[in-house]
Amino acid sequence: MKAFSFSVLLFVLFAAGCAHSPDPAASLAPPIAPPQVQQVLVVSDSVQIPPPPPEMQVKSETKNVDDYGDIEVLEKVSEEAKDEIADPLEPFNRAMYHFNDKLYFWVLKPVAQGYRKVVPEAARVCVSNFFANLAFPIRFVNCLLQANFEGAASELGRFTVNTLWGIGGILDPASSKDINLSKRDEDFGQTLGVYGLGQGFFIYWPLFGPSSPRDTVGLIGDTFLNPYSYLSPWYASTGTWVYEKMNDTSLKIGDYESLKGAAIDPYVAIRDAYVQYRLKKINRKGGNTPTEDSGLPKK
Repeated sequence: MKAFSFSVLLFVLFAAGCAHSPDPAASLAPPIAPPQVQQVLVVSDSVQIPPPPPEMQVKSETKNVDDYGDIEVLEKVSEEAKDEIADPLEPFNRAMYHFNDKLYFWVLKPVAQGYRKVVPEAARVCVSNFFANLAFPIRFVNCLLQANFEGAASELGRFTVNTLWGIGGILDPASSKDINLSKRDEDFGQTLGVYGLGQGFFIYWPLFGPSSPRDTVGLIGDTFLNPYSYLSPWYASTGTWVYEKMNDTSLKIGDYESLKGAAIDPYVAIRDAYVQYRLKKINRKGGNTPTEDSGLPKK
């Protein structure tokens, strides 16, 4: 009986020990990770989101643009168009340019160089002053026609001073610093331009050089105001004109050569220079400024 009771007690103790022993399979299983909690950013109403950066303003290089387009560009195009002249007679004009070019190098320049060697420069300047004083009626009348009364008064004063104290115009005391009466380079072609007559098209005349229909009419008008054009017989006035041109050329030898050497197309260079020079003279509001040298070859 005691043996049986002892056996039951051992069985109960063994069973209780097995019930509390850890499960080897359970100890080898990985631990279960806790569930992840998602963080949610709650934006309060008091937080203000900054506005996007403003767009960069691109400054236009064209000014004065309105609903009707670019006014400044149109004005610039119109100004460039004014500096151009039609040239429908270009084949004829080029032929006359080459004729005058050969005449200059073969006849006028050699004669002027020989004349320059014989006549001193001071004497040639006096001859130039004399012819400039003789052409006083051309400048004076055209100043009046252009309502340039200041220029007309200046021309009248110059003629009086140079004729009386300049020994008939061979000296130019009116241009001295004390008197300061500058010559006004006015002509009838410029007068027509001041009154709104356009140049028309380009003409290159033999002997006379670059011109236009307006300036050709102006040249004829100036001829009637030139005193030596009334010399008789006709070859006396023609010879006087040739001598004046030869004397002027002797004082400016090299100017035409420089212009021709610097230009890719000398004909186009002379045509453009002539057009710009005539426009500049007309745009002086009636020629209120003193005379300026055009830089064009005078042949």
